Amino acid sequence: MGWAWTTTTTTELQLLGLAFVLCAIIGLERLYHQKAAGLRTHTLVGMGSAVFTLVSAYGFSGVTGSDVVLDPSRIAAQIVSGIGFLGAGVIFMRRDIVRGLTTAATIWVSAGVGMACAAGMPVVATAVTGLHLVTIFGLAPIGRILPTTDRRRTLTVRYHDGEGVLRTVLATATDMGFHTAILSTSLDERPDGARVVTANCRFRGKAPLRDLMTALTAVPRVVGIQPQDDDTDDD
Repeated sequence: MGWAWTTTTTTELQLLGLAFVLCAIIGLERLYHQKAAGLRTHTLVGMGSAVFTLVSAYGFSGVTGSDVVLDPSRIAAQIVSGIGFLGAGVIFMRRDIVRGLTTAATIWVSAGVGMACAAGMPVVATAVTGLHLVTIFGLAPIGRILPTTDRRRTLTVRYHDGEGVLRTVLATATDMGFHTAILSTSLDERPDGARVVTANCRFRGKAPLRDLMTALTAVPRVVGIQPQDDDTDDD
């Protein structure tokens, strides 16, 4: 029996095209924020999820019968497991700071959008895409405004001496809206001749302290960032 273009084929292509558009929108948001997994990754994840779901739903219709029972949800369930491994690939830890969780979550969302499109739920897929954008662009500013317990905390910053690292650390904190007070410093000379400074700095600002810690770990020649409880009140 040869293949023929049918109404079902048109529907499948429309659903696949919708998955492409919606997941590309999610990818554009990640590209805008200059994340490792951007436009291409999210678009491919969404289309791949849609294809697997379409194959699961329609690909084996020719072999069904009274003696053959197919479960379309089996392939879809494997998509969830597979995307988990892909998302783990964009999560990494550097100096006890975890990064990439939001990008991993958007990959998961892209897979869900693709599956929803292929399952014939375009309204749900479109709504999820819109809510994703609201979450990224709407909730993030709200999170920066709300008071948190780390608005004034002390960080122990360890860096190599004599290379202008402290100046870069202070400039980075200032650019992020933090006011910095250096409480104390000490110099440690290692057996290999390296000179490492330990500076206790108090940072005060609206942004979450974890964002500052992430930024400071990326400063060249910084060898460690350690938060400390700061119970003093000097307002």
